[in-house]
Amino acid sequence: MKAKISTLLTGDGMKARAIRGTLISFMGFGGSQVIRLGSNLILTRLLVPEAFGLMALVQVVLAGLENFSDVGMRAAIIQSDRGDEKRYLDTAWTIQILRGLFLWVMTWILAVPAAQFYGYPEMATIIPVIGATLLINGFRSTWLIQANRNLYLGPQVTLGVASQFIAAIVMVILAYYLESYWALVYGALIGATLKSIGSHFIIPGKRNSFAWDWPAVRELFHFGKYIFIATIAGYFVAQGDRMILGKFVSLETLALFTIAFFLANVPATLNQQIVSGVLLPLFRNRPPGANPQNRRQIGLAKLGLAVGFMSVAAFTATIGEFLIEFLYDARYYGAGAILVVLSLAIMPRLIVAGYNQILLANGNSRDFTLFTIVSAVIRVGLLLVLISNFGIIGAVLAPFLVDIIIYPLLVYYIRPYHGWYGGQDLIMFGVALAFSALILWTTPAALDLLLVLAPG
Repeated sequence: MKAKISTLLTGDGMKARAIRGTLISFMGFGGSQVIRLGSNLILTRLLVPEAFGLMALVQVVLAGLENFSDVGMRAAIIQSDRGDEKRYLDTAWTIQILRGLFLWVMTWILAVPAAQFYGYPEMATIIPVIGATLLINGFRSTWLIQANRNLYLGPQVTLGVASQFIAAIVMVILAYYLESYWALVYGALIGATLKSIGSHFIIPGKRNSFAWDWPAVRELFHFGKYIFIATIAGYFVAQGDRMILGKFVSLETLALFTIAFFLANVPATLNQQIVSGVLLPLFRNRPPGANPQNRRQIGLAKLGLAVGFMSVAAFTATIGEFLIEFLYDARYYGAGAILVVLSLAIMPRLIVAGYNQILLANGNSRDFTLFTIVSAVIRVGLLLVLISNFGIIGAVLAPFLVDIIIYPLLVYYIRPYHGWYGGQDLIMFGVALAFSALILWTTPAALDLLLVLAPG
């Protein structure tokens, strides 16, 4: 037994690397969330809630630019047969830099219209300044993606946590002296700069240089043509709630939602990191349709992730109100009930997480895109209707309803790859619904929030 554990932790096989990658992702994510939460607790005492609401809107604009120009570089490198070639990686790096420059120029063009749309003039100045992070991020080494492709996640996680830690310290110091949202802006710039510089030194002997290989360009854009559309749709999936909320609620209310969203989304965010960092390469190298053993092992891995992350979400929902009151001052107590309901609402997403990555692992970016588009259309439609009629509770419930509605379509797309685990999903959905009913029954404030939707 001891020898087997040692082999799994130190071996170079795909299974060993997948297990190590999962453990590293957990540790890295844990460190990242501790840093984020710690700095958030300090910053919320140094800055007014409106500062966080304003930055949430700025991030909506920046995320929109990133998603509206994403050609799926990372997924393309991971699934490509040339994903380990230097010239291929250098060409991808060159394209990445050009994209970053384009995005920064776009922040200058869109800053004033965005500020006018939301009615906050400060955004016209903030967006181009913090938008420089888009250019800086373009210089990150593509060798990190190559390491991820082969399930060597240590360098990426180490770099991410270290740069985030330094940026958090800078933000806190600047917030103390400036007492302004500019502390958050400058901290983001410093964090992005450190991460981009460090990416070229953390993997010994792996440095990018400018290159332009036409076959590589054609392959990257051929794969990315559907990803480009998918990420545009994905933007509305990921940011639609805050994008629409910012038009209908105050900055203070948006800040409460943002804080609750950050805490409630911890299991979903970590799940997504493991899915993209571990399951996507695993689906590519050990497809579940290849043989019964692959299917069984991936099914167990998926079940383990779902049970683990649903347990975290359930725990967060159980202590949600207490957690907010313990961590934050009275200005933020309203986030407690939102946190409870949001933690319950993400459970369907945790159950189906990873299914869409099967499509990318098989190079099927077309169906991945079609599925994402349908998800985005349904999500935005529900968000508009529910938020305009019921306010913040609409933003809480819409994602839950969408995940249920689109499940049959997701099954339709993944069944040809033998990656659907129907019985497993049904049991997990039943557990999630039963637990949600119990929590809402025993949490009066969260139940009151839901009763806003009741007729009359």
